[in-house]
Amino acid sequence: MSGPRGGARATAVLRRSAPKTLRGRLSLVALLTATLLMLVLTVAFNSVAGHRLQHQADDELRTRAAAVETTVDTSGPTVRVLETSHDALLDADVWIYSGRRLLEAPPAAGSLTRVADALAGRGGQRCVTADAHGPLRLCSHLVPGRAGGATIVTALDLSPYRSSADTLLLGSLALDFVMLACTYVLTRLAVGRALRPVRTMTDQAGQWSAVASGERFGSTRLPAELARLGASLDSILDRIRTLLRHERQLTGELSHELRTPLSRIIAELDWWRAHPRTAEQTRASHQVIAEAAESMRSICDTLLADAREGTLTAPGTAPMLPTLRGTAEVLCVPGRLTVTVDGPSLVAGVPPALLERIVSPLLANACRYARSTVTVRVRPAPEGVGVDVTDDGPGVPSAFTGLLFEPGRRADPGDGHTGAGLGLPLARRLARSAGGEVTYDAGHTPGARFVVTLPAG
Repeated sequence: MSGPRGGARATAVLRRSAPKTLRGRLSLVALLTATLLMLVLTVAFNSVAGHRLQHQADDELRTRAAAVETTVDTSGPTVRVLETSHDALLDADVWIYSGRRLLEAPPAAGSLTRVADALAGRGGQRCVTADAHGPLRLCSHLVPGRAGGATIVTALDLSPYRSSADTLLLGSLALDFVMLACTYVLTRLAVGRALRPVRTMTDQAGQWSAVASGERFGSTRLPAELARLGASLDSILDRIRTLLRHERQLTGELSHELRTPLSRIIAELDWWRAHPRTAEQTRASHQVIAEAAESMRSICDTLLADAREGTLTAPGTAPMLPTLRGTAEVLCVPGRLTVTVDGPSLVAGVPPALLERIVSPLLANACRYARSTVTVRVRPAPEGVGVDVTDDGPGVPSAFTGLLFEPGRRADPGDGHTGAGLGLPLARRLARSAGGEVTYDAGHTPGARFVVTLPAG
């Protein structure tokens, strides 16, 4: 059990000690990669340098053996060592053999003589490394002759060569350390500089999403990787902006639609408090308030269902004539509105609450701007059933017809009538959600005519 637990503890320690930032992690990866590369290069360099120094030592030994060979006479029946004026220099760390018989040896050779004997006994030209009071390199050199020739063994102290190798190793390690430190520092600086646009983009995205700005990253020059990140952030900002727009639209539509029933409730309560009421009048006021409250609930349910789903699929049918008359009684002054039906009683394939929400903005505008009469005509249509809402008011200016169904737009904000420009866009959107349409008949004069088309029930 201690093995897995120890491994888990080590893993936990490594995770805690790992850098928490992307900059630190990338710098650590670069440092580890550079360390591995430097280690391989250092081992390879010092290995090559060691072989080169040993090759130089072997060349030195062969040169000395060639110099000693000039003092060895192998032309006669026996091998003779000639005396020269530089015997002291030539005899230093030199052994001369005739076959296996030692002819010359350096004074106080000691154990090295046994190494030289073994090397000479093996014959040929060979080199070995021995350790006797320090590292030594010994090489044998064969001198051919009549009596079997001679063998010269020379020795060389490797301490200077080893010292040079150690110096090269320390120098390479110091250079590795400096290069690794520079690599880490430069990597942190480079990564920090490369990630600076990411931090800037993150801050900008937070600011733009908070204020629903129209600024986007696609308009700025960025590297390819950051351009893809910018495109993703632009998509997120667009979705946020769409959600904010939908939220504002829903808030405006709710306030716009709830204003009429809320005004009825306030007016009824004010009149009830200002004048003495009989029991019958009190019951009538309660009925009006209850109907207005029910209308508010229906408005909230309809608009919230549309906001959640985008398509109104709730089943239901609405008889056209009773629904339109009930809506008109609330919005128009009695005597100004005429509701007619062509042919048999028509039924729309939408719930009554949705039919009210589609037609109410059209009736409210017609009753608001009409000079004397408002006409609502219910008729069969190729697509289902149609409703024409006509008034004898001033109509819609021709320059404004293209903006008629845009949210928040009014032809004349200073005409003395209240309104936020949300009713007609809401009516069209709800009609389209139910598979219908709301259009404006620009060819109708005088006054204005709006045409509603809905699926038949």
